[in-house]
Amino acid sequence: MTTWQKGRELVTRQRQRDEGQLRAFVDHLHAMQPPLHRVPGTAVFLNRGKDTAPLALRANVEHNQVLHEHVLILAIETMPVPHIPAAERITVDDLGYKDDRIAHITARFGYMDAQDIPGLLPLIRQADTESLLDEEKLSYFLSRIELVRGAAPGMSRWRKRLFVATSRITADAAEYFRLPRERTLVMGSRIEL
Repeated sequence: MTTWQKGRELVTRQRQRDEGQLRAFVDHLHAMQPPLHRVPGTAVFLNRGKDTAPLALRANVEHNQVLHEHVLILAIETMPVPHIPAAERITVDDLGYKDDRIAHITARFGYMDAQDIPGLLPLIRQADTESLLDEEKLSYFLSRIELVRGAAPGMSRWRKRLFVATSRITADAAEYFRLPRERTLVMGSRIEL
């Protein structure tokens, strides 16, 4: 357990550095000259919270030099209650810019609620998200991190080996969130422990 806790702590710290602040990243997008080319459709980027930019969004901008016409950054929170009513399920934040078609959505689920992301679409349509949610032009992006052992301080070599091995035994996020495989893209990065 202590190996898992220490490993998660090291990975979280490195991931936060790699992701950077979400608001600063959105400010950077607005300051880019010339502006990024916007491609048709809506991109839903799953993220761990509201503070950092999703790695998949950052990679899409840096490597592909594009931004989807509509961008939704979606964070999931599991609350310590069995169920969350639909009326309390989502909150929307425009991240400081009106009419830029980029929004952050926090979706709250009770611990007994199925975390069905496509099932949120009717609620998102009702909210003021500046986004057209045509399911035929909607893509889901997941960030995946590959962990590798390295020379970074913080854990002994045997603990790193154990943590990397156990971290590979994780649930499939696309399946867990009930994302359609044909419209789900996984973009990764690497963290060295």
